[in-house]
Amino acid sequence: MSIVYIIIGLTLLVVGGEYLVRSAVGLSFKVKLSKMVIGLTVVSFATSMPELIVSLQAALKGFSDISLGNVIGSNIANIGLVLGITAIISPIVIDKDFYKYNWPVMMLFSVALYLFLLNDNVLSFFEGVGFIIAMIFYLYFLIAQSRRKSKIEVDEIAAGDTLKGISYIKILLWLLIGGAALWGGSELLVKGAVELATAMGVSERVIAVTMIAIGTSVPELAASVIAALKKEKAISFGNLIGSNVFNIGSVLGITAIIHPITVQSSEVLTNDIFWMLGFAIVLIPLAFIPKKLIFNRPKGLFIFIAYLTFTFLAFYN
Repeated sequence: MSIVYIIIGLTLLVVGGEYLVRSAVGLSFKVKLSKMVIGLTVVSFATSMPELIVSLQAALKGFSDISLGNVIGSNIANIGLVLGITAIISPIVIDKDFYKYNWPVMMLFSVALYLFLLNDNVLSFFEGVGFIIAMIFYLYFLIAQSRRKSKIEVDEIAAGDTLKGISYIKILLWLLIGGAALWGGSELLVKGAVELATAMGVSERVIAVTMIAIGTSVPELAASVIAALKKEKAISFGNLIGSNVFNIGSVLGITAIIHPITVQSSEVLTNDIFWMLGFAIVLIPLAFIPKKLIFNRPKGLFIFIAYLTFTFLAFYN
């Protein structure tokens, strides 16, 4: 039965990714925001919902390793798996905002998470509030920065002209369909993956940073791959960076406010979080070497192999 869950889940995620990208592009025309900002806000929030639901449920049930492992593993998968596969399919042109604003913010949130957990092995209520406040300021900055730009960044896409005159009702309908499909697909995929992993006899933490993380990252993979195929490169790259910020700031922030998150396995702080920081840090040299501001297939293959290595070591150890 777990195989059936996985197949249905993947199908829903592909459908959801298509509708989510369509609604995001249509919305960028309507509200005069760049598609990079739409990717960092609307798409990122929708594709981060599975992580939020899983983390909340796990924390409330006393499985903090799943809450932390889900987010840390998803952030690793967003770069190693999702960005890797997306770049292999189609090279990505990197916007300058990436290294000026988006990457530093992602690193700030990542390092803050590590320091908060290292301090007392708990992500507390007040630390969760701090993350939410930081998220609000970040989103305000993104929108204000986009408003100051003289023109909207619009890629040459086949559906671009047809989406310009789309109604708000249809955009909202697509967003709801996409979000529901992504959520439902993720739930089924995680359920099937956990059943398979449990049958293999691996630990709760390993299940969280691999199987559950991959399951909740598939929405990002679906949305980013579809965006890349449609040449919506800004949404594709912005979605990944935005999702990592949302995962820490919103997912763990909201979860910690509702229920403090405690580190149960030492490997979370001695192994997993360093992999997350490593994948984030390596994006800067890859963005400039050897071809500046182009994330091409060799770079995608490199980080994808690194992700496979991380997954292998998680199960092997």
